[in-house]
Amino acid sequence: MKRLHFAFAFAFGLRAFQIFAQDEPKPIPKAPPRAEGEGPFERLILRGVNLIDGTGAPPAGPMDIVIQRNRIARIKGVGFPGVPIEEGNRPKADPGDKVLDLSGMYVLPGLVDMHGHTGGASQGTPAEYVLKLWMGHGITTVRDPGSMNGLDWTLEHKAKSEKNDITAPRIKAYVRFGQGRKEPIATPEQARAWVAEVAGKGADG
Repeated sequence: MKRLHFAFAFAFGLRAFQIFAQDEPKPIPKAPPRAEGEGPFERLILRGVNLIDGTGAPPAGPMDIVIQRNRIARIKGVGFPGVPIEEGNRPKADPGDKVLDLSGMYVLPGLVDMHGHTGGASQGTPAEYVLKLWMGHGITTVRDPGSMNGLDWTLEHKAKSEKNDITAPRIKAYVRFGQGRKEPIATPEQARAWVAEVAGKGADG
């Protein structure tokens, strides 16, 4: 029985070592520079949409939505369903504004995926495919728990997304406990030092 206990303890310890002392995983190829789409725009106006505001209320519209410096600056009701819209009642477009006529279409807040991975080398799915798939399904923010392609890789894509250099949602980079260390964390001091290190790099959690 003692041998069995020893074997179990050894196996558990070995597994713990594998979990808490991991090299950065092998990443997949990086997402390419953005080559399609327009913007960002200094000011964008969406005309005639039906708005789903995320509160559980029914859709409301038609609405004109003004987006300025990447923020929703104004939401204005411009009429009633089935009734012609009074043009003078709409937010005025200034020279240089981008205006999209989206009459009859629906607008809703971007979706947040609290647990999403871009995959890794073992899966072989290109980052470009995963990031665009999220965007195509209305997911505008992703939390990547574990940063499976490595923290540096994830932070690089986070920064590129913030600058609109790649087609991707906002990325929140999270790490596994002890990720990137060669040795397991065995003391509170080591844990604090590791937390300070990954936080200093820019990890979100």
